[in-house]
Amino acid sequence: MAAVDFGRVLTAMVTPFNADLSVNYNQAKKLARYLVENGSDGLVVCGTTGESPTLAKEEKIALFKAVVEEVGGKAAVVAGTGSYDTASSIALTKEAEKVGCDGVMLVAPYYNKPSQEGLYRHFKAIAESTSLPVVLYNIPGRTGINVLPTTVKRLAEDVPNIVAIKEAAGSIDQVSELKRLLPEDFAIYSGDDSMTLPMLSLGAKGIISVASHVAGKQIQEMIDAFSSGNTTLAANLHKRLFPLFKGLFITTNPVPVKTALNLKGIAVGSVRLPLVEATAAEVDSIKNLMQSLELL
Repeated sequence: MAAVDFGRVLTAMVTPFNADLSVNYNQAKKLARYLVENGSDGLVVCGTTGESPTLAKEEKIALFKAVVEEVGGKAAVVAGTGSYDTASSIALTKEAEKVGCDGVMLVAPYYNKPSQEGLYRHFKAIAESTSLPVVLYNIPGRTGINVLPTTVKRLAEDVPNIVAIKEAAGSIDQVSELKRLLPEDFAIYSGDDSMTLPMLSLGAKGIISVASHVAGKQIQEMIDAFSSGNTTLAANLHKRLFPLFKGLFITTNPVPVKTALNLKGIAVGSVRLPLVEATAAEVDSIKNLMQSLELL
């Protein structure tokens, strides 16, 4: 597969809910448009930040369709289709392709903790079921399993449409090993906003971001500065945004970022159980943080 360019800043988009916690598809379209107009090159729909574990298959397909209708052709739309069940992941991946998504993101299977060989076969089977480019997603803190760089190397060599990884193991050593082992055109995205600049220094492509919901233009500015060789400006922007990167994780994602969006007047509703809304103290903390960065 030819090199695929999803851009440098992709937002892991939240899923807006109505008051009764049904999916608000009209608001999802509005949010998608807002994000693309404010720094996002692409959107990841129905990832962890989109509360994928509590969305039904039909809701996910309808969300893919809504976002493609709104921003398809203007920004990359990457569908979160991975799960702990290979067969279900294949079925959802095929639906994402049908509605016109530009790619899929496959999280490492959570809870059942496969071996590295199991991970390899899982990702390979899903990727071979579609013509879409595939982004792997490694987040051991949530899945309980680390996709090792040697496994990513095997997949990159054996499966042409596996073209990128969202890496959120929190290890610069692991990023270094990925860059050492993988082809130059295999894109590595940070999966953690605070790791973006350190990972860029090792050759990462960009970020699949939570903070870009409220600071997309500033994150683009940081990456622009780094790419143009102005590392001092990039570092200063990183340091300015660092409290936001951390503050949006004061409780389980996406609770803080949904709070931040609601504070900005972008109505995205609450979260579905087992997640619960932010406490009053957490809301105050997020509000103060955003005011200090002039984001409110």
